[in-house]
Amino acid sequence: MIVDHLEPPYYAVIFSTIANENLDGYFETSERMEELAREQNGFLGIESARKEIGITVSYWQNLDDISAWKNNIEHTEARNLGREKWYKKYQLRICKVEREYGFEK
Repeated sequence: MIVDHLEPPYYAVIFSTIANENLDGYFETSERMEELAREQNGFLGIESARKEIGITVSYWQNLDDISAWKNNIEHTEARNLGREKWYKKYQLRICKVEREYGFEK
């Protein structure tokens, strides 16, 4: 699902990953992180696609909300598991969205 109708400015957190072959527990943890993110102040939406490279983009009202999400205990535990078990590599980018537009048939 594509998140639309957000009112700029807002922030996008782009999380790009290359996974290891052993993904035991990964998908359950990923679902839990999405549920937990939805409960956080300032959360606006999320989009995700996984193939050779996984890309998840979450949208937030401001940088303080992103920091609070980063420092959430359960999220920190999941991030540590990702480093230990699931990811060969990941890159995180935080961007301010100042303009958006789209198309739908």
